Amino acid sequence: MNAGPSLLELSGVTKTFTRGEETVPVLAGLEFRLAQGETCAIVGPSGSGKSTLLALLGGLEAPTQGSVRFEGTDLYARSEKELARLRNRAFGFLFQAHHLLPQLSALENALVPTLVQGGEALRAEREERARELFGRVGLVARLAHRPGELSGGERARVALVRALVNRPRVLFADEPTGALDARTADELAALLASVHEREGTALVVVTHSERLAARMGRTLALEGGRLVAR
Repeated sequence: MNAGPSLLELSGVTKTFTRGEETVPVLAGLEFRLAQGETCAIVGPSGSGKSTLLALLGGLEAPTQGSVRFEGTDLYARSEKELARLRNRAFGFLFQAHHLLPQLSALENALVPTLVQGGEALRAEREERARELFGRVGLVARLAHRPGELSGGERARVALVRALVNRPRVLFADEPTGALDARTADELAALLASVHEREGTALVVVTHSERLAARMGRTLALEGGRLVAR
C-alpha cells in the first residue's frame, strides 16, 4: 500500500485502439495509485501496453474509459491548453530515443521546456538550475556541444537535465537505459535514484531492466492488460 496521499491515480482505466474494423484492447480496467515521492517500475513483455500506460499517466493519451487523476483532478477534463501547461509545469519525460534537437547545444536543449514560461527572472533561474544539474551529471564541460558530438550516455544525461529543469512533481521514464551499454545504463540508473533521494521527485519507470527495476520502491508487471504486483 502506498504511503501518503495519492499524487496520481487511475480508476477503471481501459484503453483500446481501432485498426480498420478491429478493436484492439490494450489496458483493461486498471487501478493504480502513485504517492508523492514514490518510485515505481512497470515491467512486462514488448507490446504489453507499458508505453501506452505511461502516456496515459503523463497526460499524453486519453483513456477509452475510466479516469486519470493528478492531485485529485481528472487530467483529461482539462482543455488541451491547460493540459499542456500542466505537463510542462508538473511532469518530466525521459525517453530511450532522447529526442534532442540536433541544431541546439546541450544547454539549449535542456532549456527547451522553459521557453513557454514567461518572465526574465524565471528564465534566468531555470538556466542557473540547468547549469547546476549539468554539474551533478558531470557534463559542465559539454554545455556548448551539440548532440552529434556527444556519446549515447552523454545524450541521455542531457535529456535527464531537460526533464528535470522545471522541477517536475513526477518524472516519467520510458526505457531510459534501453539503448545504453551495461556500465552507462548503471550510471544513469544511479542518477535517477539520486534525483529521487535529493529532490523527492516521484518516478515511474517503464523498463525491461531488472537492475533498474530493483532500484525502485515497488515493481508492477503489466500482464493481459492488468497490473500485477511483483
